[in-house]
Amino acid sequence: MNKGIKTINFIELNLAILFISTSGALGRFIDLPIPLTIGLRSLLGGVALYFFCRWKKISFYVEGRDRKTILLGGLLLGLHWITYFYALRLSNVAIGMLSLFTYPAITAVLEPIILKTKILKIHLILSLMVLVGIYFLVPDFDLQNDDFKAVGFGIFSAFCYATRNIIMKSKINHYDGSLLMVYQLLVITIVLSPFAFVLDSSNVIAYLPATIVLALLTTSIGHTLFLHSLKYFSTVTASIVSCAQPVYGIIIGMIFLHEYPKLNTIIGGGIIIFTVIIESLRVYKLNNSVHD
Repeated sequence: MNKGIKTINFIELNLAILFISTSGALGRFIDLPIPLTIGLRSLLGGVALYFFCRWKKISFYVEGRDRKTILLGGLLLGLHWITYFYALRLSNVAIGMLSLFTYPAITAVLEPIILKTKILKIHLILSLMVLVGIYFLVPDFDLQNDDFKAVGFGIFSAFCYATRNIIMKSKINHYDGSLLMVYQLLVITIVLSPFAFVLDSSNVIAYLPATIVLALLTTSIGHTLFLHSLKYFSTVTASIVSCAQPVYGIIIGMIFLHEYPKLNTIIGGGIIIFTVIIESLRVYKLNNSVHD
């Protein structure tokens, strides 16, 4: 693959990260029961992607042996979103988003086990750096502390997200990313649909515009671009590079929600972002050496 295509791939990955980063501020802003928010997000996003696939004339056929994997991917994606939104509700955009980014560390451990690939020492070192950054987010390890509980939800969300990305990587070379998202969003919509009849939905209309933005920009476009980027980068590389997401998310939260991170949050976030720079430089150097 030539350098030009690689540049496009990096741009695509970073656009995906930027769009996905809007989830933090939107998750804090939308004041609906979380299962209802995620259900609506999945329904609206799924419908948009369905028509996109029809427009692009993408086949909806999925081989039988791949259906269980896509089903599991949808369930994991739904769990990831729900627990992530609980983390946001318990704390703020900064802690909610940064705690989620334990997932590069989790990915570095899980990917070699699941995909039977070689463990790179640099990925383990960078993952440990991410964990050190997380430590600074919650210096008070108390079950009564909302920030501590938020980080707990964020870590579980990260586990679900990492596992989903790994198992879906084996399918992204066989199916279009938009198609995979359609089926995963369908799974989430079906599973969460009963909550529409038991939870308070009186404010749905008031928060519908924000939910539409969450469904289209964050979900349909952002996650599809991210899945597509896995064709060109390892899951670990994409995960570590995407640690820029909290920076975008925190800036968006500062602008629209007036939430400003504390000093310990800035220190922890700084350590995490430093790993992004290291990994980006490593990948750039590797690509240049290959094409020289």
